[in-house]
Amino acid sequence: MATNDYPRMWRDLGINLEAHDGLLQVLSQGYTDVFLSQDNRPKGMDYLDFVISEIHGLRIQELLEAKSQGRKIIGTFCLYVPEEIILAADAVCVGLCAGADIGSQQAEQVLPRNTCALIKSFVGFKLANLCPYLEACDFVIGETTCDGKTKAYEIFNEYKETFVLEVPHMKSAEDRALWRSEIRRLVAKVEEATGKEIDAERLKKGIRVINGKREALQRLNSLRRAHPAPISGRDALLINQVQFYDNPLRFTEKIQAVCDELEERVEKRIGVAPPDAPRILVSGCPMAAPNWKLPFLVEKNGAVIVGEESCVGERGTRNLVGGGGETVAELLDAIADRYLQIDCAVFTPNQERIDHVLEMARSYKADGVIQYLIQFCTPYGMEAHKVERALKDKGVPSLRIETDYSTEDAAQIETRVQAFLEMIS
Repeated sequence: MATNDYPRMWRDLGINLEAHDGLLQVLSQGYTDVFLSQDNRPKGMDYLDFVISEIHGLRIQELLEAKSQGRKIIGTFCLYVPEEIILAADAVCVGLCAGADIGSQQAEQVLPRNTCALIKSFVGFKLANLCPYLEACDFVIGETTCDGKTKAYEIFNEYKETFVLEVPHMKSAEDRALWRSEIRRLVAKVEEATGKEIDAERLKKGIRVINGKREALQRLNSLRRAHPAPISGRDALLINQVQFYDNPLRFTEKIQAVCDELEERVEKRIGVAPPDAPRILVSGCPMAAPNWKLPFLVEKNGAVIVGEESCVGERGTRNLVGGGGETVAELLDAIADRYLQIDCAVFTPNQERIDHVLEMARSYKADGVIQYLIQFCTPYGMEAHKVERALKDKGVPSLRIETDYSTEDAAQIETRVQAFLEMIS
């Protein structure tokens, strides 16, 4: 399909073309300002630039071609949905739009106004008919992480079929048993939707592919510990965001190539910021694309973000699915156990997340930590006090930023960031 056929493709998907054109214009200008304005970017980021330039074009075309071949497209919003299982059924797993202040007016017709921006965004994208990924999907898999998403999926299901996984909020033996049973319920749903039986060999292949992607991202994280930082926090965040959209094998190959380039930079001590630039760890809520406001403001003011303790960051890629399983039951248990290690703030107690924040601050040599909180996100908002106290006990300065997806508070946030950076410099 030629590029000039994209409008026809979007129209066939039911996209609101006029509003979508406006969205793409804003996205293009924002991307130019946030990313293309940077100096000394790794050459490998050219691929990520291309992906973003075709984010609603070529990748959507690929998804529709997969559908024409009989493959199912399954959308997700959260790390707790095992990609391995979707791949094992020869389906395509794709992250959905949830990172922009889009469709708020429509979303607030069905949601409370004091709903977090991420929930309001994914509902708004659907009601405004602006997410071609969502329209290309056969169905969506939701999850019971926070109460807001749990109830929002009931409403969302009225507009798009949504299968909801029950994520336990504790990690006892009984919770593990529940989660393993939910994984098997997901397998039954995916098998029914695709008409494909998920056997051991298919599962092993899915595990290899997704472990490979996580290993590439783990390598990236390891290289970011170097001093000076070989890649900006903005570009690293972009890589973590694109992983949810791109073909996993292609993505892994391209990111390994970026890491090869970064290794050369580390050896030559080439950094994207001066050696004395403050090193910042960002901790807290996920930053779904195109949510780039805070990283831009931090790095615009002379700091460099060296790590993200986030679902769109190390929290999502920290652990691999363990090997050794041979039967379907053993492999599914290994998948379930891996995903239950994710230390989302919905869990209680959640000391492991506090420990991970402290460990990352130490290993990434962070001069300070910025807690990023989406307004009305209760789990991370509640946990922020414990994170702040733990950092203070270790002598690590921290700043708490609570915001949404709008740009209205950008100047205020920038002033607070500037004061924080001056304090830790």
